[in-house]
Amino acid sequence: MWWFQQGLSVLPVALVVWSAASFVFSYITAIVLHHVDPLVPYISDTGTIPPERCLFGIMLNISAFLGMATMYVRYKQVYALNPEKSKILKLNKIGLTLGLMSCFGLCIIANFQKCILYYIHVVGACLTFGVGAIYMLVQTVLSYLMQPEVHSKDIFWIRLTVFLWCCSSIVSMFVSSVVLYSGLYGTNLVQKLHWDPQEKGYTAHIISTVSEWSLAFSFLSFFLTYIRDFQKISLRAVVSLHGQTLYNTPQSFGTDEQTLLVAGSI
Repeated sequence: MWWFQQGLSVLPVALVVWSAASFVFSYITAIVLHHVDPLVPYISDTGTIPPERCLFGIMLNISAFLGMATMYVRYKQVYALNPEKSKILKLNKIGLTLGLMSCFGLCIIANFQKCILYYIHVVGACLTFGVGAIYMLVQTVLSYLMQPEVHSKDIFWIRLTVFLWCCSSIVSMFVSSVVLYSGLYGTNLVQKLHWDPQEKGYTAHIISTVSEWSLAFSFLSFFLTYIRDFQKISLRAVVSLHGQTLYNTPQSFGTDEQTLLVAGSI
């Protein structure tokens, strides 16, 4: 059995690989078609013009689904490991809510392009990265509260490091974007897909785009830390049939001994 086949570790692996592929494929397509500059464009710029916009949208929607599945499994795992610790259970519920909000924001990013509906796109980005950063913080705190009984201190320090990487990328991107869109370097820069290195504001643009790519990969790196945890968990579904037919008649129901007719696990 390969390492990614153990338990449910395939979920975070699929999330990271698929999300990274959505960025890379959209970038390559946009570069080949000369829709953006090769040197570090905004991720959103690589998903603005068809056909890469279509690829970007559908792949990020699938990423959002994989993210929700991963976060739900993480929620169930923490709940199972700490059934009587109210503080951890409360944080765990908060983490799941924040994670689902972040995934919803990713759907907004995927379906509302920056150059078409800018403000809605920004709302999606704030949900994805802003709320997502708080989700990372909650999971890091949970890792601290569960060590050393549940796992070692190493995973806490790794998650804390990735979280600080995420925060530094957010600060860098926010400051450079405020400077860039302050009006000092012209107007309507949101629609601008091609930049000349000699233009004013080019340095702020590059810092902003590099920070965005750094932010995206800090998120993916955080989910990589779930792989070892997910190797030790599996989900089971039990199917119960309350009768031998699907007709809604009294005769279709048997005794209590016949209630559980089929049981299996996935």
